[in-house]
Amino acid sequence: MRIPTTPPAPGLPFFVYGTLRPGEVNHGLFLRGRTLREEPARLTGAVLYDGPGYPYAVAEPGGTVAGALITARPEAYARLLAELDRLEEYRPGDPYSLYERVVCEVTVTVGSATTGTGTGTGTGTGTEGAVPAWVYLAAPAVAAGLRADGNRIGGGDWLAHR
Repeated sequence: MRIPTTPPAPGLPFFVYGTLRPGEVNHGLFLRGRTLREEPARLTGAVLYDGPGYPYAVAEPGGTVAGALITARPEAYARLLAELDRLEEYRPGDPYSLYERVVCEVTVTVGSATTGTGTGTGTGTGTEGAVPAWVYLAAPAVAAGLRADGNRIGGGDWLAHR
């Protein structure tokens, strides 16, 4: 699931699977008008768990998570990355972070993108391709607690689960 890049390529897209997905509240607050492309995508090698109003993705072989690949506008990228890190309570090196931001390979259907406004529709049945992207995964301590006592979301799609 994770792919090594040292350092990550600048301007990587984001894979989102919860409240940042198109149509959800945090998409409107953080992403609307700041994206170039929004494509249906999936992350393999992870599963979802319920959180307090949002999901956590946890690395797990054989799992699949549904979401969207978000490509930010270049002029908005640096500020957006910092805002998303704050939203996800990610602080590099902090053992108390809720999430860690890692580079993972996600699968998109080429030809299924919407416009950066979050409106519009995909063009339908394209071919699949793998893309490296930033993903916020549950931090190790959070993931351990979820595996032990969490409510796993069957099917890997938080929107369908709610």
